Amino acid sequence: MTETDAEAWEAALLADMRAHDGAVTQGPLAGHPLLVMTSIGAKSGAARRAILTFSRDGRDYVVAGTAGGAPTDPGWIHNVSANPEVTLERGGEPFPATAGLIRGDERDRLWEAHVRALPWFAEYPAQTGRTIPMVRLTPRDG
Repeated sequence: MTETDAEAWEAALLADMRAHDGAVTQGPLAGHPLLVMTSIGAKSGAARRAILTFSRDGRDYVVAGTAGGAPTDPGWIHNVSANPEVTLERGGEPFPATAGLIRGDERDRLWEAHVRALPWFAEYPAQTGRTIPMVRLTPRDG
């Protein structure tokens, strides 16, 4: 897929999500729980958008740094580690949140819950050859 194709695909996905109150109705991600996270680039300082599948832990959103099965962590992991203040969009409404990389037993608990909610994620550790980072996204009030 070329960069132009990827940009067109992402634009169509965002338009579908925004037209249907956050739900994806077409393509391979139809029915998947998705949110849009905008982080600040750790090096560039520029806004960086990522469309992520999520599970929930209470009021928090939980996302996994699978990078679509790549052998390295996605760039947004580095970004939220450097600057945890992010903006999320779910259901067409943006809101502020704080991202936290989760480690140890809590990471394992969240990974297991994520796989229970989204079973296709179970294949990623073997596919990537790495421990998948887990990130908690906590909405900020106000």
